[in-house]
Amino acid sequence: MLIHPDFSSLPALAGGAMIGAAAVLLLALEGRLAGVSTMLASLLPPKPASDWANRFAFLGGLVAAPMIATTLLGLEIPATVTSNSAILLIGGLLVGFGTVWGYGCTSGHGVCGLSRLSRRSLVATAVFMAAAMATVFVTRHVIGG
Repeated sequence: MLIHPDFSSLPALAGGAMIGAAAVLLLALEGRLAGVSTMLASLLPPKPASDWANRFAFLGGLVAAPMIATTLLGLEIPATVTSNSAILLIGGLLVGFGTVWGYGCTSGHGVCGLSRLSRRSLVATAVFMAAAMATVFVTRHVIGG
């Protein structure tokens, strides 16, 4: 089955609209693109960004918003995260390496870059999507996850 029987497009549509609105507001009000990996990296030593408080608030909102929404709306969002520390470490390192090597993350390229018609973002997003599809295929059909 391609689509889960419990899937509803309304939450996905609302989430996408909120992500788009946040990206537009950040660009309009701060003149910044909503690249999450760049924002996170700019909070770390050796040279934190001068507008670190705004960046911290934006990233904090990404964490807090789902918790607030689920509490206010009484929703339950199922999530499964492995308890295997080695897999988490390797996955985190691969994602970190990929965002540096690709000059940004999925939010920066997929949301902001594509909307600005960036060729680099088009290629990066195509690579992200192909890697995600390959990962799901291997996980479900090769190693049986």
